[in-house]
Amino acid sequence: MTQYTNSTLETRLESDSLGTAQIPSDAYWGISTWRAVNNFPISGRPIGSLRDLVWALGAVKMAAARSNEAAGLLSAEHSHAIQQAAEEVMNGVFDDQFVVDRIQGGAGTSTNMNANEVIANRALGILGLRRGDYHELNPIDHVNRSQSTNDVYPTAMKITLLRNLERLMVEHQQLIEAFAAKGREFSAILKVGRTQLQDAVPMTLGQEFDAFSETLREDLLRLSELQPHLTEVNLGATAIGTGITAPPHYRQRVVKELASITGLDLKPATNMVEATSDTGVFLLYSGLLKRAAVKLSKICNDLRLLSSGPQSGLGEITLPARQAGSSIMPGKINPVIPEAVNQVAFRVMGADTTVTAAVEAGQLQLNAFEPVMLDALVESTQWLSSACRILREQCVEGIAANEAFLTRTMAASLSVITGLTPLLGYANSAALAKEALEGEKSLRQLVLERGLLSEEQLRTALSPMELTGAARVEQSGAR
Repeated sequence: MTQYTNSTLETRLESDSLGTAQIPSDAYWGISTWRAVNNFPISGRPIGSLRDLVWALGAVKMAAARSNEAAGLLSAEHSHAIQQAAEEVMNGVFDDQFVVDRIQGGAGTSTNMNANEVIANRALGILGLRRGDYHELNPIDHVNRSQSTNDVYPTAMKITLLRNLERLMVEHQQLIEAFAAKGREFSAILKVGRTQLQDAVPMTLGQEFDAFSETLREDLLRLSELQPHLTEVNLGATAIGTGITAPPHYRQRVVKELASITGLDLKPATNMVEATSDTGVFLLYSGLLKRAAVKLSKICNDLRLLSSGPQSGLGEITLPARQAGSSIMPGKINPVIPEAVNQVAFRVMGADTTVTAAVEAGQLQLNAFEPVMLDALVESTQWLSSACRILREQCVEGIAANEAFLTRTMAASLSVITGLTPLLGYANSAALAKEALEGEKSLRQLVLERGLLSEEQLRTALSPMELTGAARVEQSGAR
């Protein structure tokens, strides 16, 4: 992050309770932001790179200005200037002025003050005044009126996550549909199902892809259940949940205004003290992201196995070739898209550990570690959204079945032997399978030569498509 040394810039003098500092004259931020920039040169990623967070902060400040004006705590002139500045913040005009590092001490105070200062200085300009003329309009006394970092930051955090979650759910749904489409496309293609990597029983390739679709659908449902938890906010709680410095009825008014501004179904928390100290919703969010990532990674493992080869692997499907796979082995094509998604999942799993530790570390009436929670959760959500998109666009939609190979494999497979157990018993069927594997005669020949079953009984019992249960599922669905 840029370190502002004041040595080569035109400056203005600002002061706070710790002293004074020379602030670049063209900066919309002020001394609180200046201190934070110098205190936290950590990730190199400013909060301005979190577009949804900046949008949410602007929305919170706009809602507060409207509510304070209604309560008679802000003049109409000041309120309108703050609202206009906040709207410009929401529109991304000042993203480059949100310069505090995403990882910071102070429970998000630096982020809140960065917003307060940018909005205050822009509002001063709207009023025809100079930046830094805080005796006319102050970042704390006017922009932050009736607020605390402790209700502003978690409220903006929840709005940020709601917007990111919505985008993830869209990508998740489209990936579900892509797998379901492949399920329909491959519905008549027989293959051998496997357990513990060993041949098990017949199934269709369509059933395998339908299962991928359904496992993702379950995660989408769980993710959708997060939304009501994130819409409960503690705005109006101020410092610890008691609402100190806020006027009567402010809590209900400001949340109603915020819901109108954001278009989200926001509501005040039932217990503001609990809502200010408890960050369990972020733990729940993180856990469900991890669940979705782990299951998506498992699917990618399966895609890599099913496409392994092309000559000495399973080779049941072919993934789209996206790049040359080796700098030394000619013609090698690697499953790079599933590999990338695997790595996203690993990162999400690690982020869940971070969020878990941060939630546990909260003390008494406030958790000071929400900045690292937000950083981890936004990154995980955005990475997972991108992973779903590239897996769908660059891989799943172009998967092809190696149908001729699967037909040959199925014809030679003893996986149908399970169909004989209801007729011949497990022990007899196992003995026949062993003899067929070790000898020169097929399973069919052995059964017919020994008169164990008739030709018709054998044909029915060993029908691979019948053994998949696909016909029974279709009939059940029809009923």
